[in-house]
Amino acid sequence: MNDGRESSAGRLLALIGEHRATIREALDDEQHALLLARLAALTEVASTDDKAIRRALQGVRLALLPLPLDHPVRVALDSVRLVAAPPGPTAVAGARELLALLSSPPPSPGPEATTAQDRLLLAQALSAEEARARCGGAAPPPELIRLPDPQGRDRYPEFQFTAGGGDPYEVVLEVNRLLLADIDPRGAAAWWLSGNTWLGGTPVSFLGQLPDQRLVGAATALVEGD
Repeated sequence: MNDGRESSAGRLLALIGEHRATIREALDDEQHALLLARLAALTEVASTDDKAIRRALQGVRLALLPLPLDHPVRVALDSVRLVAAPPGPTAVAGARELLALLSSPPPSPGPEATTAQDRLLLAQALSAEEARARCGGAAPPPELIRLPDPQGRDRYPEFQFTAGGGDPYEVVLEVNRLLLADIDPRGAAAWWLSGNTWLGGTPVSFLGQLPDQRLVGAATALVEGD
């Protein structure tokens, strides 16, 4: 019987859902993006592949270690056994439900709730119509970072597009896909605009300057926890 083991995995996922607001506050943007990526990886595992499920659950557990030691989820980590035996397919189904919950878009922020980073990005952003024009008249791909302005209208930070009115950088689409920009656009934006020790500077400053695979490698290192 796997019931106890399944409840251990289910307990962890339930705790994440219950405390999702304080988890988001406690983790920085990169750490939260990594947690989402690890949950997404769990949803893609075959429900009959016990070894892969154990490995993916351990990835979720590791992504939660930066939480404060007194956070309820962090306190529970040591008592939730994930690797002793196959946790069962309920973990995969639970991860899908949890990822959908964490991915629910927040309400459009009012001017007082807009962060300084959002204001910077929105000041140098394209409207939905302008982004569509840059994409050859097609709908902007979901991999592009999309933020709401104070009126709730979609805006696309311009750094994602090549200079001179060009189309989106292919490497931006690839990296944003790794960072789950469609789920956590602010986390993806923070990665592009924050210092990166792997690259030795902010990733956005290297667009068109470094080989694309260097940028992809830096994003992969974050997602895989290297």
